[in-house]
Amino acid sequence: MTEAAMQHDESPGGMLSLRVLSRLLDYPSAALQAAIGEMIEILDAERRWSPTLRAALTGWCQRLAEDDLMERQAEYVALFDRGRSTSLLLFEHVHGESRDRGQAMVDLLAEYRAAGFEIDARELPDYLPLFLEYLSTRPEAEIAQWLGEISHILACLGARLEEREADHALVPLALLALIGAEAELEAQREPVKAESPDYTAEALDAVWEEEAVRFSAASDQDCALQSTEGRRLAERKAATQSTTVRILDPDAAPHQGGQS
Repeated sequence: MTEAAMQHDESPGGMLSLRVLSRLLDYPSAALQAAIGEMIEILDAERRWSPTLRAALTGWCQRLAEDDLMERQAEYVALFDRGRSTSLLLFEHVHGESRDRGQAMVDLLAEYRAAGFEIDARELPDYLPLFLEYLSTRPEAEIAQWLGEISHILACLGARLEEREADHALVPLALLALIGAEAELEAQREPVKAESPDYTAEALDAVWEEEAVRFSAASDQDCALQSTEGRRLAERKAATQSTTVRILDPDAAPHQGGQS
């Protein structure tokens, strides 16, 4: 998805801050570094976030602009391409390797197309940066509904990224902050500390030897990521339309926050 390789209808009510978070979570590139100034302006203007969180995000942007690109790219690969606990594929956390995952991606792709959002990139529909790009074009009520549906994934992912001391943890935190759900991340910090790392050489060798690779049941239980009864995210979203989830009013956004 790097370089915004997508085609979609622009939405007047879209949230540019989500597009910035999408870029920050994607593979680092020279184009990303060149756009840092504009990204900082957008982040600084997002008043739904606390000053502490905005400062953390803009500080990360400044480091991205100043650091060696190849080093950043190597760090990204080590963080997201080794092990599955920090996967950016949403349905991998929900469905693992089950058949439900494929159906869930078909359903999500149908949602994209129904909204006039066509993917023009070699990414799966549930790739989080791509999903955020989609959300950036949607009305606030729909954004809030989707963020509420994936909040358990964001919380666990954020806690795992914090454990790795990665700036990328700021993205799940910022997304949860938009709907006032930062406490979900806090609740995952202790369970995540008890997890065995899946990115070490030993862990990767063990995975390589398995015939079927999937998340351990213990990990799923700790982070409440089980796909009981094979429910798909799109189905859960449709079944919980009455749930009240809203994007915070900028004038009412809390002033505490940020990464602890």
